[in-house]
Amino acid sequence: MDLQATIAGFRNVAPLDGLDGAWRWSLNPVLHFAGALTDDGKRLLQTNQRGRHDEGLAREVLSFARAHERELTEAGSFLGFVEGLRVPGFEFDAVAAAVPEVHGHHKAQNPDLTAVTYVVFPAYACEFSGGETLAEAEARYTKMLHPAEIGREPVPFVKMSFDNPRTGGGSNNPGRALTYPRIVRQEIPELANSAGGFVEFENRLGKVWRVEWDGGWIVSEEQSGVRSVAHERREMSLDEVLELFEGALREGTRQ
Repeated sequence: MDLQATIAGFRNVAPLDGLDGAWRWSLNPVLHFAGALTDDGKRLLQTNQRGRHDEGLAREVLSFARAHERELTEAGSFLGFVEGLRVPGFEFDAVAAAVPEVHGHHKAQNPDLTAVTYVVFPAYACEFSGGETLAEAEARYTKMLHPAEIGREPVPFVKMSFDNPRTGGGSNNPGRALTYPRIVRQEIPELANSAGGFVEFENRLGKVWRVEWDGGWIVSEEQSGVRSVAHERREMSLDEVLELFEGALREGTRQ
């Protein structure tokens, strides 16, 4: 495929100022796109913006993605990421890349282009584990992160399972599943006076905490499914449990 010729055929396409081998285009006043060829010219790094549009941010994301191309496109992740993005006026601290199987862009009109396109977007390092399955990567990209919205807040990676005999709430899935941090924050206080209830949450590093009620909030830590002897059943206040949860969400990221 001649990528330059293909891109030249896009509607409203023009060179992206300040970055060689890069272009911008739009389909309507709401959807804005920019793309840059990889160094070998065989792949397209594309970034999308919906609504609020900032060409400078698009340029910085593409430049960063090109500089970290190997890490983003050849690491074997369905949703790769690299920390270190810094753009004045924005809080993003990473760039992420969705592989063709995840993003599906151009599939209807040009499936050959889909296969060589990596959608890159500004992100927060706390949003990724690096080990997402294809289904998890699709859920994060298409439903949870809203990657085309440049004014978005971080959505830290967390998995959860829970059961609450008092409220009747609980997980339907086997094991822990992706969820929003607000759901965990909501369910931990609900354990009060729920004998036999629990909330388990897993952070981006694969560490797992189990919170139970036994006259107070009891916390134990697990890793790789093995209960940690060093952290067996600590009684904590609700505020302490919630503080532990917030720290777990950002563990392993640059503070």
